[in-house]
Amino acid sequence: MRLAVEAMKVVHPGMGCQAGVAKPTNPEPEPRMNTHKNARMTVHGRILLVRRIIDEGWLVTAAAKAAGVSTRTAYKWLARYRAGGERILHDRSSAPARCPRRLPAETVAEIERLRRQRLTGPQIATRLGLTRSTVGAVLRRLGLGRVAALDPKPPVVRYERAAPGELIHIDVKKLARVPDGGGHKKLGRSAGPSHTGGGYTHIHTAIDAYSRLAYSEFAGTENTRNCVAFLDRAVAWFAERGITIEVILTDNGNGYRSRDWRDRCAELGIRHKRTKPYHPATNGKVERFNRTLLDEWAYARLWRSEASRARALDRFLHRYNHHRHHTAIGGPPISRLNNQPGQNT
Repeated sequence: MRLAVEAMKVVHPGMGCQAGVAKPTNPEPEPRMNTHKNARMTVHGRILLVRRIIDEGWLVTAAAKAAGVSTRTAYKWLARYRAGGERILHDRSSAPARCPRRLPAETVAEIERLRRQRLTGPQIATRLGLTRSTVGAVLRRLGLGRVAALDPKPPVVRYERAAPGELIHIDVKKLARVPDGGGHKKLGRSAGPSHTGGGYTHIHTAIDAYSRLAYSEFAGTENTRNCVAFLDRAVAWFAERGITIEVILTDNGNGYRSRDWRDRCAELGIRHKRTKPYHPATNGKVERFNRTLLDEWAYARLWRSEASRARALDRFLHRYNHHRHHTAIGGPPISRLNNQPGQNT
């Protein structure tokens, strides 16, 4: 360790050469542009320091004081500059020149090979005669510390339709009403009896699978009469935006399995499909919208009453449809509809 420290020392000009100074066996590493967070000077400050001394004739002590470093440090950078120019003023790697206890490359490769055969760290250590900590450090450095890293993540595959109206997802989200003064999600359950339950409200949503354009409203519980009434209003809302609904996908709620629902879909010329029981991911687009509804509207702030939250639903829907960037389509949902009135308002 002492030799390594001595090898880094730079002799003050005029003091002669120190005998027995070890020289690194490895070639000079490529300079790096990043600077240690605790460094007093960046590479630009070092260049300014030596330029003041060499080109402008500053005294080393004066240049060091202006840079906020010691005279010894100023001499160090001056000597490095004279030895190698500006290139040598860049940060150097802190890795040691020699590492006698470094594992051979063949051993590291064998650890990786055994890991990819799904052997655990202790099993690899036993087989190769290494300590568990050594094998664990190598696996972490290779990014194979977790078994999940052995299997590449599958690409994200999003299914969507080719045109608006080809498929509309419909679902109902049940929400607890906001008591006067605010609910427990923001105030905590210890807020007092005045902040306990006040019943539930139901948000019905229809969302287009192609454009992600969404229509939501408070339409009551998920019974046959409310579901059919919401269907009529949703069809009219999408028709105003030039979208004709061809297929509707819902879950298996009572309102969607009724004869009235079936007959109304037939009258409107809409084909109805239901998801497989206990597989909500089939209706994933509207399920994902429900989560956005909770995060960005229902629980986005402390609502002091149910009425104030209800009034904000239309503002949220307008922002979602017209202004909010949707990552799956690269813009707001309305951007996928051409020449719509008020598209950019």
